[in-house]
Amino acid sequence: MAVPEALAELTAIAGVRTASQLRQPSSDQTGPAEALPVLSTVAGLLPGGGLRRGSTVSVLGSTSLVLALLAEATQTGSWAAIAGMPDLGLVAAAELGVDLDRIALIPDPGPELVAVLSALVDGFDLVVLGQTVCRGAPPQLVRRLAGRLRTRGAVLLTAGPWPGADVELRLSGHTWRGTSPDGHGYLQACDVVVSSRGRGAATRPHSMPLQLPGAGGAVAASEPRATRPLVEVAG
Repeated sequence: MAVPEALAELTAIAGVRTASQLRQPSSDQTGPAEALPVLSTVAGLLPGGGLRRGSTVSVLGSTSLVLALLAEATQTGSWAAIAGMPDLGLVAAAELGVDLDRIALIPDPGPELVAVLSALVDGFDLVVLGQTVCRGAPPQLVRRLAGRLRTRGAVLLTAGPWPGADVELRLSGHTWRGTSPDGHGYLQACDVVVSSRGRGAATRPHSMPLQLPGAGGAVAASEPRATRPLVEVAG
């Protein structure tokens, strides 16, 4: 089935609309319609505390952070498509708060990459691209998607570098809690530092400590380092 036909069938389902339809504000709706919500623990990484419609956010070094950025939006009614991530762990996604009922998976976009991604931007609030797709994206695709994102009001999240991204998030300093220096114990949480930089309101870079994952697998604010032994992992 061709991508436009598949998209037409999807949007025919009750309650499913295209990104451009979802962004149309009512006469009494202003600012909040211009951004998709994110978990409070990661809101400080983004200009305005949310995912601005029409923008691109590049995440380097963590699929978990990509999924964490989807959590609040999918929980509050937005739809997301994930392309080029065939090994995505759905259990981990659920632990991070993603509503799996509002996720569409496209493991391999195939040779018609431009047509597939254009259709996804038309039909979903959020589109996620895996590292393989990011590495192989031709310049004409980057330009075409940038214009289409602005027109349709969708948000692009990339699990890798993306030319001209509005915001770039990078992880560093992975430190696991819960094990002793001799290797005994259970891994409980991973302390990381997420650095944010970008264009416009995100020009000034800043960093935020987080636990990714925290207790139970969800992202959490980084707790003060107590007396529990830490094991540092290069990352």
